[in-house]
Amino acid sequence: MLALKLLQNRTRLQHQGPEPKALTRILEEQVNLAVWQRQLPLHIADFANLLLSLNEPLAESLCLELADEDDEPNLSGLAGGFRDLEGYEGFISDLKWLVSAFACLLGARRIGLRLRVLDKAMCPRFHVDHVPVRLITTYAGVGSQWLKEGAMDRTQLGQANAEPQDAKQIRQLNSGDVALLKGEKWHGNEGFGLIHRSPQPAAGERRLMLTLDWLG
Repeated sequence: MLALKLLQNRTRLQHQGPEPKALTRILEEQVNLAVWQRQLPLHIADFANLLLSLNEPLAESLCLELADEDDEPNLSGLAGGFRDLEGYEGFISDLKWLVSAFACLLGARRIGLRLRVLDKAMCPRFHVDHVPVRLITTYAGVGSQWLKEGAMDRTQLGQANAEPQDAKQIRQLNSGDVALLKGEKWHGNEGFGLIHRSPQPAAGERRLMLTLDWLG
């Protein structure tokens, strides 16, 4: 029994499911990735694709302070340059829902939000995040890539020649998926932050990406 416990402590698991409740699995000690495999509502997917089609830059950040779990996040002005596009209000409503769900699940009162359009891999090497937990979702374009435990030597993170050469070892989120990634600063997860990287979009393609960080 002790041997089994020690073995569990040396590994981490990943969980994926079609319902939002899949995200609650991130609270389990042995889980360092929880993914809600969601199908984006059509009006939100259409907005995201329309935004990308304009070929305009977007890189905005907010530090959100929530008094309690019932406090609605203030996203006024976010992506304001695109407010005239059809579907903007629905898109912002979706962002608010994700922020509120993130806050409620973790008890987070300070959340860092970043909304960006990317035309290249922001973090092209496999790495871990030095945060407690991060939410990542790609509204349009290719999703982030991640590795199961043991697919790469953690002491070689950041080294191109140490990354897996077998494409079957590289897992990828789908556009629309909502993922919670445990980082190195989650208590008890030291040395087990999920290994992941940004994908390289094909020539002429871009991504619309949201990240939420638990700041406190």
